Parts: sequence; C-alpha cells; structure tokens
Amino acid sequence: MHFIDEAEIEVFAGDGGNGCRSFRREKYVPRGGPNGGDGGRGGHVIVRADEGLQTLLDVHFRRQFRAGRGEHGRGKEQYGAAGDDVLIRLPVGTMLCDAESGALLVDLVAHGQEMIIARGGKGGWGNCHFATATHQTPERADPGLPGESRRLRLELKLLASVGLIGLPNAGKSTLLAAISRARPKIADYPFTTLVPQLGVVYVGHDRSFTAVDIPGLIEGAHTGVGLGIQFLRHIERTRILLHLIDACDPTHPDPLASYAAIRRELEAFSPALLERPEVIVLTKADRPEVVAAMAEVQLALIAAGHRVMVISAATGAGIRELCEAAWAALQVPLAPDPDRIARPA
Repeated sequence: MHFIDEAEIEVFAGDGGNGCRSFRREKYVPRGGPNGGDGGRGGHVIVRADEGLQTLLDVHFRRQFRAGRGEHGRGKEQYGAAGDDVLIRLPVGTMLCDAESGALLVDLVAHGQEMIIARGGKGGWGNCHFATATHQTPERADPGLPGESRRLRLELKLLASVGLIGLPNAGKSTLLAAISRARPKIADYPFTTLVPQLGVVYVGHDRSFTAVDIPGLIEGAHTGVGLGIQFLRHIERTRILLHLIDACDPTHPDPLASYAAIRRELEAFSPALLERPEVIVLTKADRPEVVAAMAEVQLALIAAGHRVMVISAATGAGIRELCEAAWAALQVPLAPDPDRIARPA
C-alpha cells in the first residue's frame, strides 16, 4: 500500500432546486391560487474521520467531489427533494486547510468526527409563499442558491503519543516490533523503513499508548538528503520522543556528534520539537562490541543532563522498563494545544 500523507482536492456542494410557479386550477374550485412548491436543498460535502484508514490514497487519485443538486419544486405544493450528500472518509489525524488562504478548517482527531466542509445551496421558494391579501396571484418563484465550492489542502499527521527517532539502523523498527504487534520491515541495511509505522504498546491492564517509527534521519535531511524530513510531521503530535542511538555504528563513529546532528534536523523542521520530553535509548546491548562502546557514551549523555536507558530488543533487556518510563512520562498533563482543536469553517 502506498503511504500518502498529502493531497489537494476540490469539493462542490450541490445547488439548490428552483422554486415552482404554479396555480391551482380545478373544476368547482373558484379560488385556486398559487401552489408552486419549494426547490430542494443542494447536497452537502461532509468529511468524517475513520480509524480504519491509514493514508490519503483514496482522495489523492480522486481530485473532485460533487454533491447532488436539489430537485426543483412542483405544482400542488410539492417540494423538491434535497440533493444527495457526499461523504469523504479520511484517516484520523487529517488536517483540512483552505488552499487559497491556508486557514485551518478542521482537524480530525477522533474516530467518527465529522464536519460539513461545503454546504449545499438553499432551495428557492415557490410562488405559494408570495400570496398576500392584495396580491393573490403572484408570478414570483425564486431560483435555488448555488452550493459552496472549495479547494482544500489535506495533510495527515499520524496520532501517536510516542515518537521513535534516530539514525538509519539505530534499531527503531526492531524496537517497535518488540513492544507492539506492528511488523515493520527489519534488515541490516539503512532505510529499510520507508514510511512511518504505527504500533499500539500495551504496558499493562488499561495502560497502553501508540508509538510511531519515523524513517531514519541523517544530517542534512532538511535539505533533502536521504529521505529528507517529509515524515517529521508525524511526530508533531507526539508527547515524548525516544531517541535511539547505536553506540557502535560503523557509519557514524561518533554517537554524540550524530545525536547533536539529529537534534539540529529537528530544529530545522520545527523548533517546538526540541521542547518535547526526550529519553535517549542506547540500543543493541546484547552485542559485546556495543557494550564496550556504550559506557563512555552513556556517561557523557548523563553528564549533559539527558535521561538515558539501555535496551536490547533482541533479548528483551530493558524493554519493560522503557515502556514503563514512557507510560509514566505520558501521565504528566499538558496545557491544551489550540492547534489540535477542531475549528468550524
């Protein structure tokens, strides 16, 4: 399945039906009068969050969505039916912005949350509404109003509490597979993870959180090196970051310099990411050569004021303690974030 987290679409609500100009003319009815019915409302375009969807693939290839037009009114005060609504299902975590102004219209953060993103036009009144004591045969019937149309920019930011970051081959996918039922691709070469991966971590009874594995960052990612920083938007909603480091990575012999380089890439994308609580996780502690190099790195990081944990996803060492630490950090309340509140159009 292709992972697509950006799309641009156009939505067109239905026009309202026209009102009818009609008069009642029946035998033995001396005062017939106007009886034209109203036109029906145009169909709305509605967006709804669906937790069963993971990408914007469906809307990426279908760029236009049109709702139905309302039926015209008819004689005998028959009102036209409303036009058919169009429902667009989107993944939880999708933000919809007006493509022209850039204004955020809605942030779909909960399953089943929905919003009318383009309203159908009102149906026109039939001439039955315009009769008065002095004007009993009105010829007036109003046309239906046009429906709203919009060009929208969609951006998906996966909803996860914990973000796994680090260099390629730092062990992020292996850790995610060890703590959840996610099955990302794992191999002994860089960039095996090409798209973000989600996993639900069960810590204990009624205790769980969602973690997201971000494809490996490297120095210069903000300029497009490697996979670039296109997936970093998916950790903007996270509460804490687990920064994984392989203390014996032959391609990056200085772990401390590599750590600092990744932090610079986060800052280049969004300075707010540097404010996230962070736990540094030294991985692959089952390998003797890693253990030998780990002590010096661990002491240097602790001396700099960082929280450091040591794990081995292969043997399970430290995994339970890491999950407990992540859970405990998530219990610290945060101030409400206005950018995550759904806004009406």
